[in-house]
Amino acid sequence: MSEPDRRLLTPEEYLAAQHSPEFVELKRRFRGFAFPMTVAFLVWYLLFVLLSTYAHGFMSTEVVGNVNVGLVFGLLQFVSTFVITHLYVRHANRRTDPIADEMRTRLEEHEYARRGDTGATEGASRG
Repeated sequence: MSEPDRRLLTPEEYLAAQHSPEFVELKRRFRGFAFPMTVAFLVWYLLFVLLSTYAHGFMSTEVVGNVNVGLVFGLLQFVSTFVITHLYVRHANRRTDPIADEMRTRLEEHEYARRGDTGATEGASRG
């Protein structure tokens, strides 16, 4: 089997895709996850930094043996990074990747060129 001829996308096709309802929804879903999660992580990180700087007594409180609160909070920074990564992958798989995959297929098939500059598309499933 041979691969079909592929032609480059035109700037108009990219603009049509960018102005489509699918892309607007894709951005909304991404931002709805990314911005709140970024704020939450930065607050958590700054809390750790501020406690480390100004609450020496609290952070040096021993929890078990030589393990203190500061060490536990420091390790929880790594744990929270992995948790956020897991949450994002799950969010992307369920909420953004289906729309992005559909848009990529439409771009590859040059559907946005056939629709013209009206931005009218059939729409992605909004699950």
